[in-house]
Amino acid sequence: MVLIKLNKREIKINVRKLNEIGKFIGLMFRTRQTKNLLFSFNKKKRYSIHSLFVFFDFMAIWLDGKNNVLEWKIAKPFSFYIAPKKPFSSMIELPLNKDNKKLIDFIVDKGKDLNSDDALYKHKNVFSKKEV
Repeated sequence: MVLIKLNKREIKINVRKLNEIGKFIGLMFRTRQTKNLLFSFNKKKRYSIHSLFVFFDFMAIWLDGKNNVLEWKIAKPFSFYIAPKKPFSSMIELPLNKDNKKLIDFIVDKGKDLNSDDALYKHKNVFSKKEV
């Protein structure tokens, strides 16, 4: 579990911390219902990721050393290059699934109301109706 911070609000996310091999594989060849993945790095750097062999949309959340959200993006399947604008210390890959709906809502709404059912639909249709 990791506690992330966004605009002075906090939320806990269940994650699986990855080893070096896991960092290379990430969400590749997994289903949408897989666990959230935490990538931790020794040096603060601007690493890029890809979504080759990932068959579903997911949210990449980049964090600083104190778990403050620096940036997030929705990654589409089979994208060659996904990168944040700033260096980061860790990253979470959050599959877009029903279990993560409230977490993603929290992040998309910049830490506002966790109970807004329509918030995701107001923000670039992060979920399609069939995914929730």
